[in-house]
Amino acid sequence: MPRLSCFLPALALASSTAPSAFSFSLFSPPPRPSSSAILHTNGIRNNMSCLNAMTTTTLDGQEIRGEITPLGNFILVKTKDTLAATGGGILLPDQSQERPTEGEVFSAGPGKLHPHTGVRITNPIGAGMSVLYGKFDGTPMTFNDEPMQMIRDDDVMLHYEGVKMSRGNVTPNRDYVLIKLDEQKLETDSGIVVAASVTKDDIPCVGTVFKVGEGRMCSTGEYSASPVSPGDRCKFKDYAGNEIKIDNEAYSLVRMVEILCSSSSKSE
Repeated sequence: MPRLSCFLPALALASSTAPSAFSFSLFSPPPRPSSSAILHTNGIRNNMSCLNAMTTTTLDGQEIRGEITPLGNFILVKTKDTLAATGGGILLPDQSQERPTEGEVFSAGPGKLHPHTGVRITNPIGAGMSVLYGKFDGTPMTFNDEPMQMIRDDDVMLHYEGVKMSRGNVTPNRDYVLIKLDEQKLETDSGIVVAASVTKDDIPCVGTVFKVGEGRMCSTGEYSASPVSPGDRCKFKDYAGNEIKIDNEAYSLVRMVEILCSSSSKSE
């Protein structure tokens, strides 16, 4: 081995003069990584596996490539639990099973295009808002193992920001009107007291306008003004309202076209 022999003196000299920490034999295997380095590498791999597991997105039990984006005027809503707190702080299921459904907006589309004019009808609802919509509106789906509902912006009757509805933060959507209902009369003109159980099925359709929406959307993308104003007294069609309770007071959400007549609160 003539070529190898010419390098042996140089290697021997280098091994004798170099520090012992860096010396190694020509025919020995390379140094193995320390146990701490191995643990560090395994930790990185485990963290990457956990990250991939956390970022996995599923729709109706099937894995998809990423987040979903509602198109047009569709809104993805996570339904809220309908609970009411008693005076003593005990949480009870809401007694009104027919009340509208309350949910928190997960994501929303930009709005639909008018079929005749092509004008974009802007979606007034955005992510993070809380909305009130019909009990049977929309399409149910399961997104990331959570029950969701895909509804349209036209299904939304009222929206607000915050933990719960209050008189101050609610806003009727578009052509909806929020009406404070008159209290049911439990005494006749002759002085006979009527039990509340007798009048429980009576549907009130008279009240005072509390808040109004922006109005009905026209084909030009503009809103038509509401025919009533806050403070007006009005009567609307039987069974046309959607009854809700805000701050323990009875209200009804009614579309503007369902209002039959009104009397203005302003003096002529």
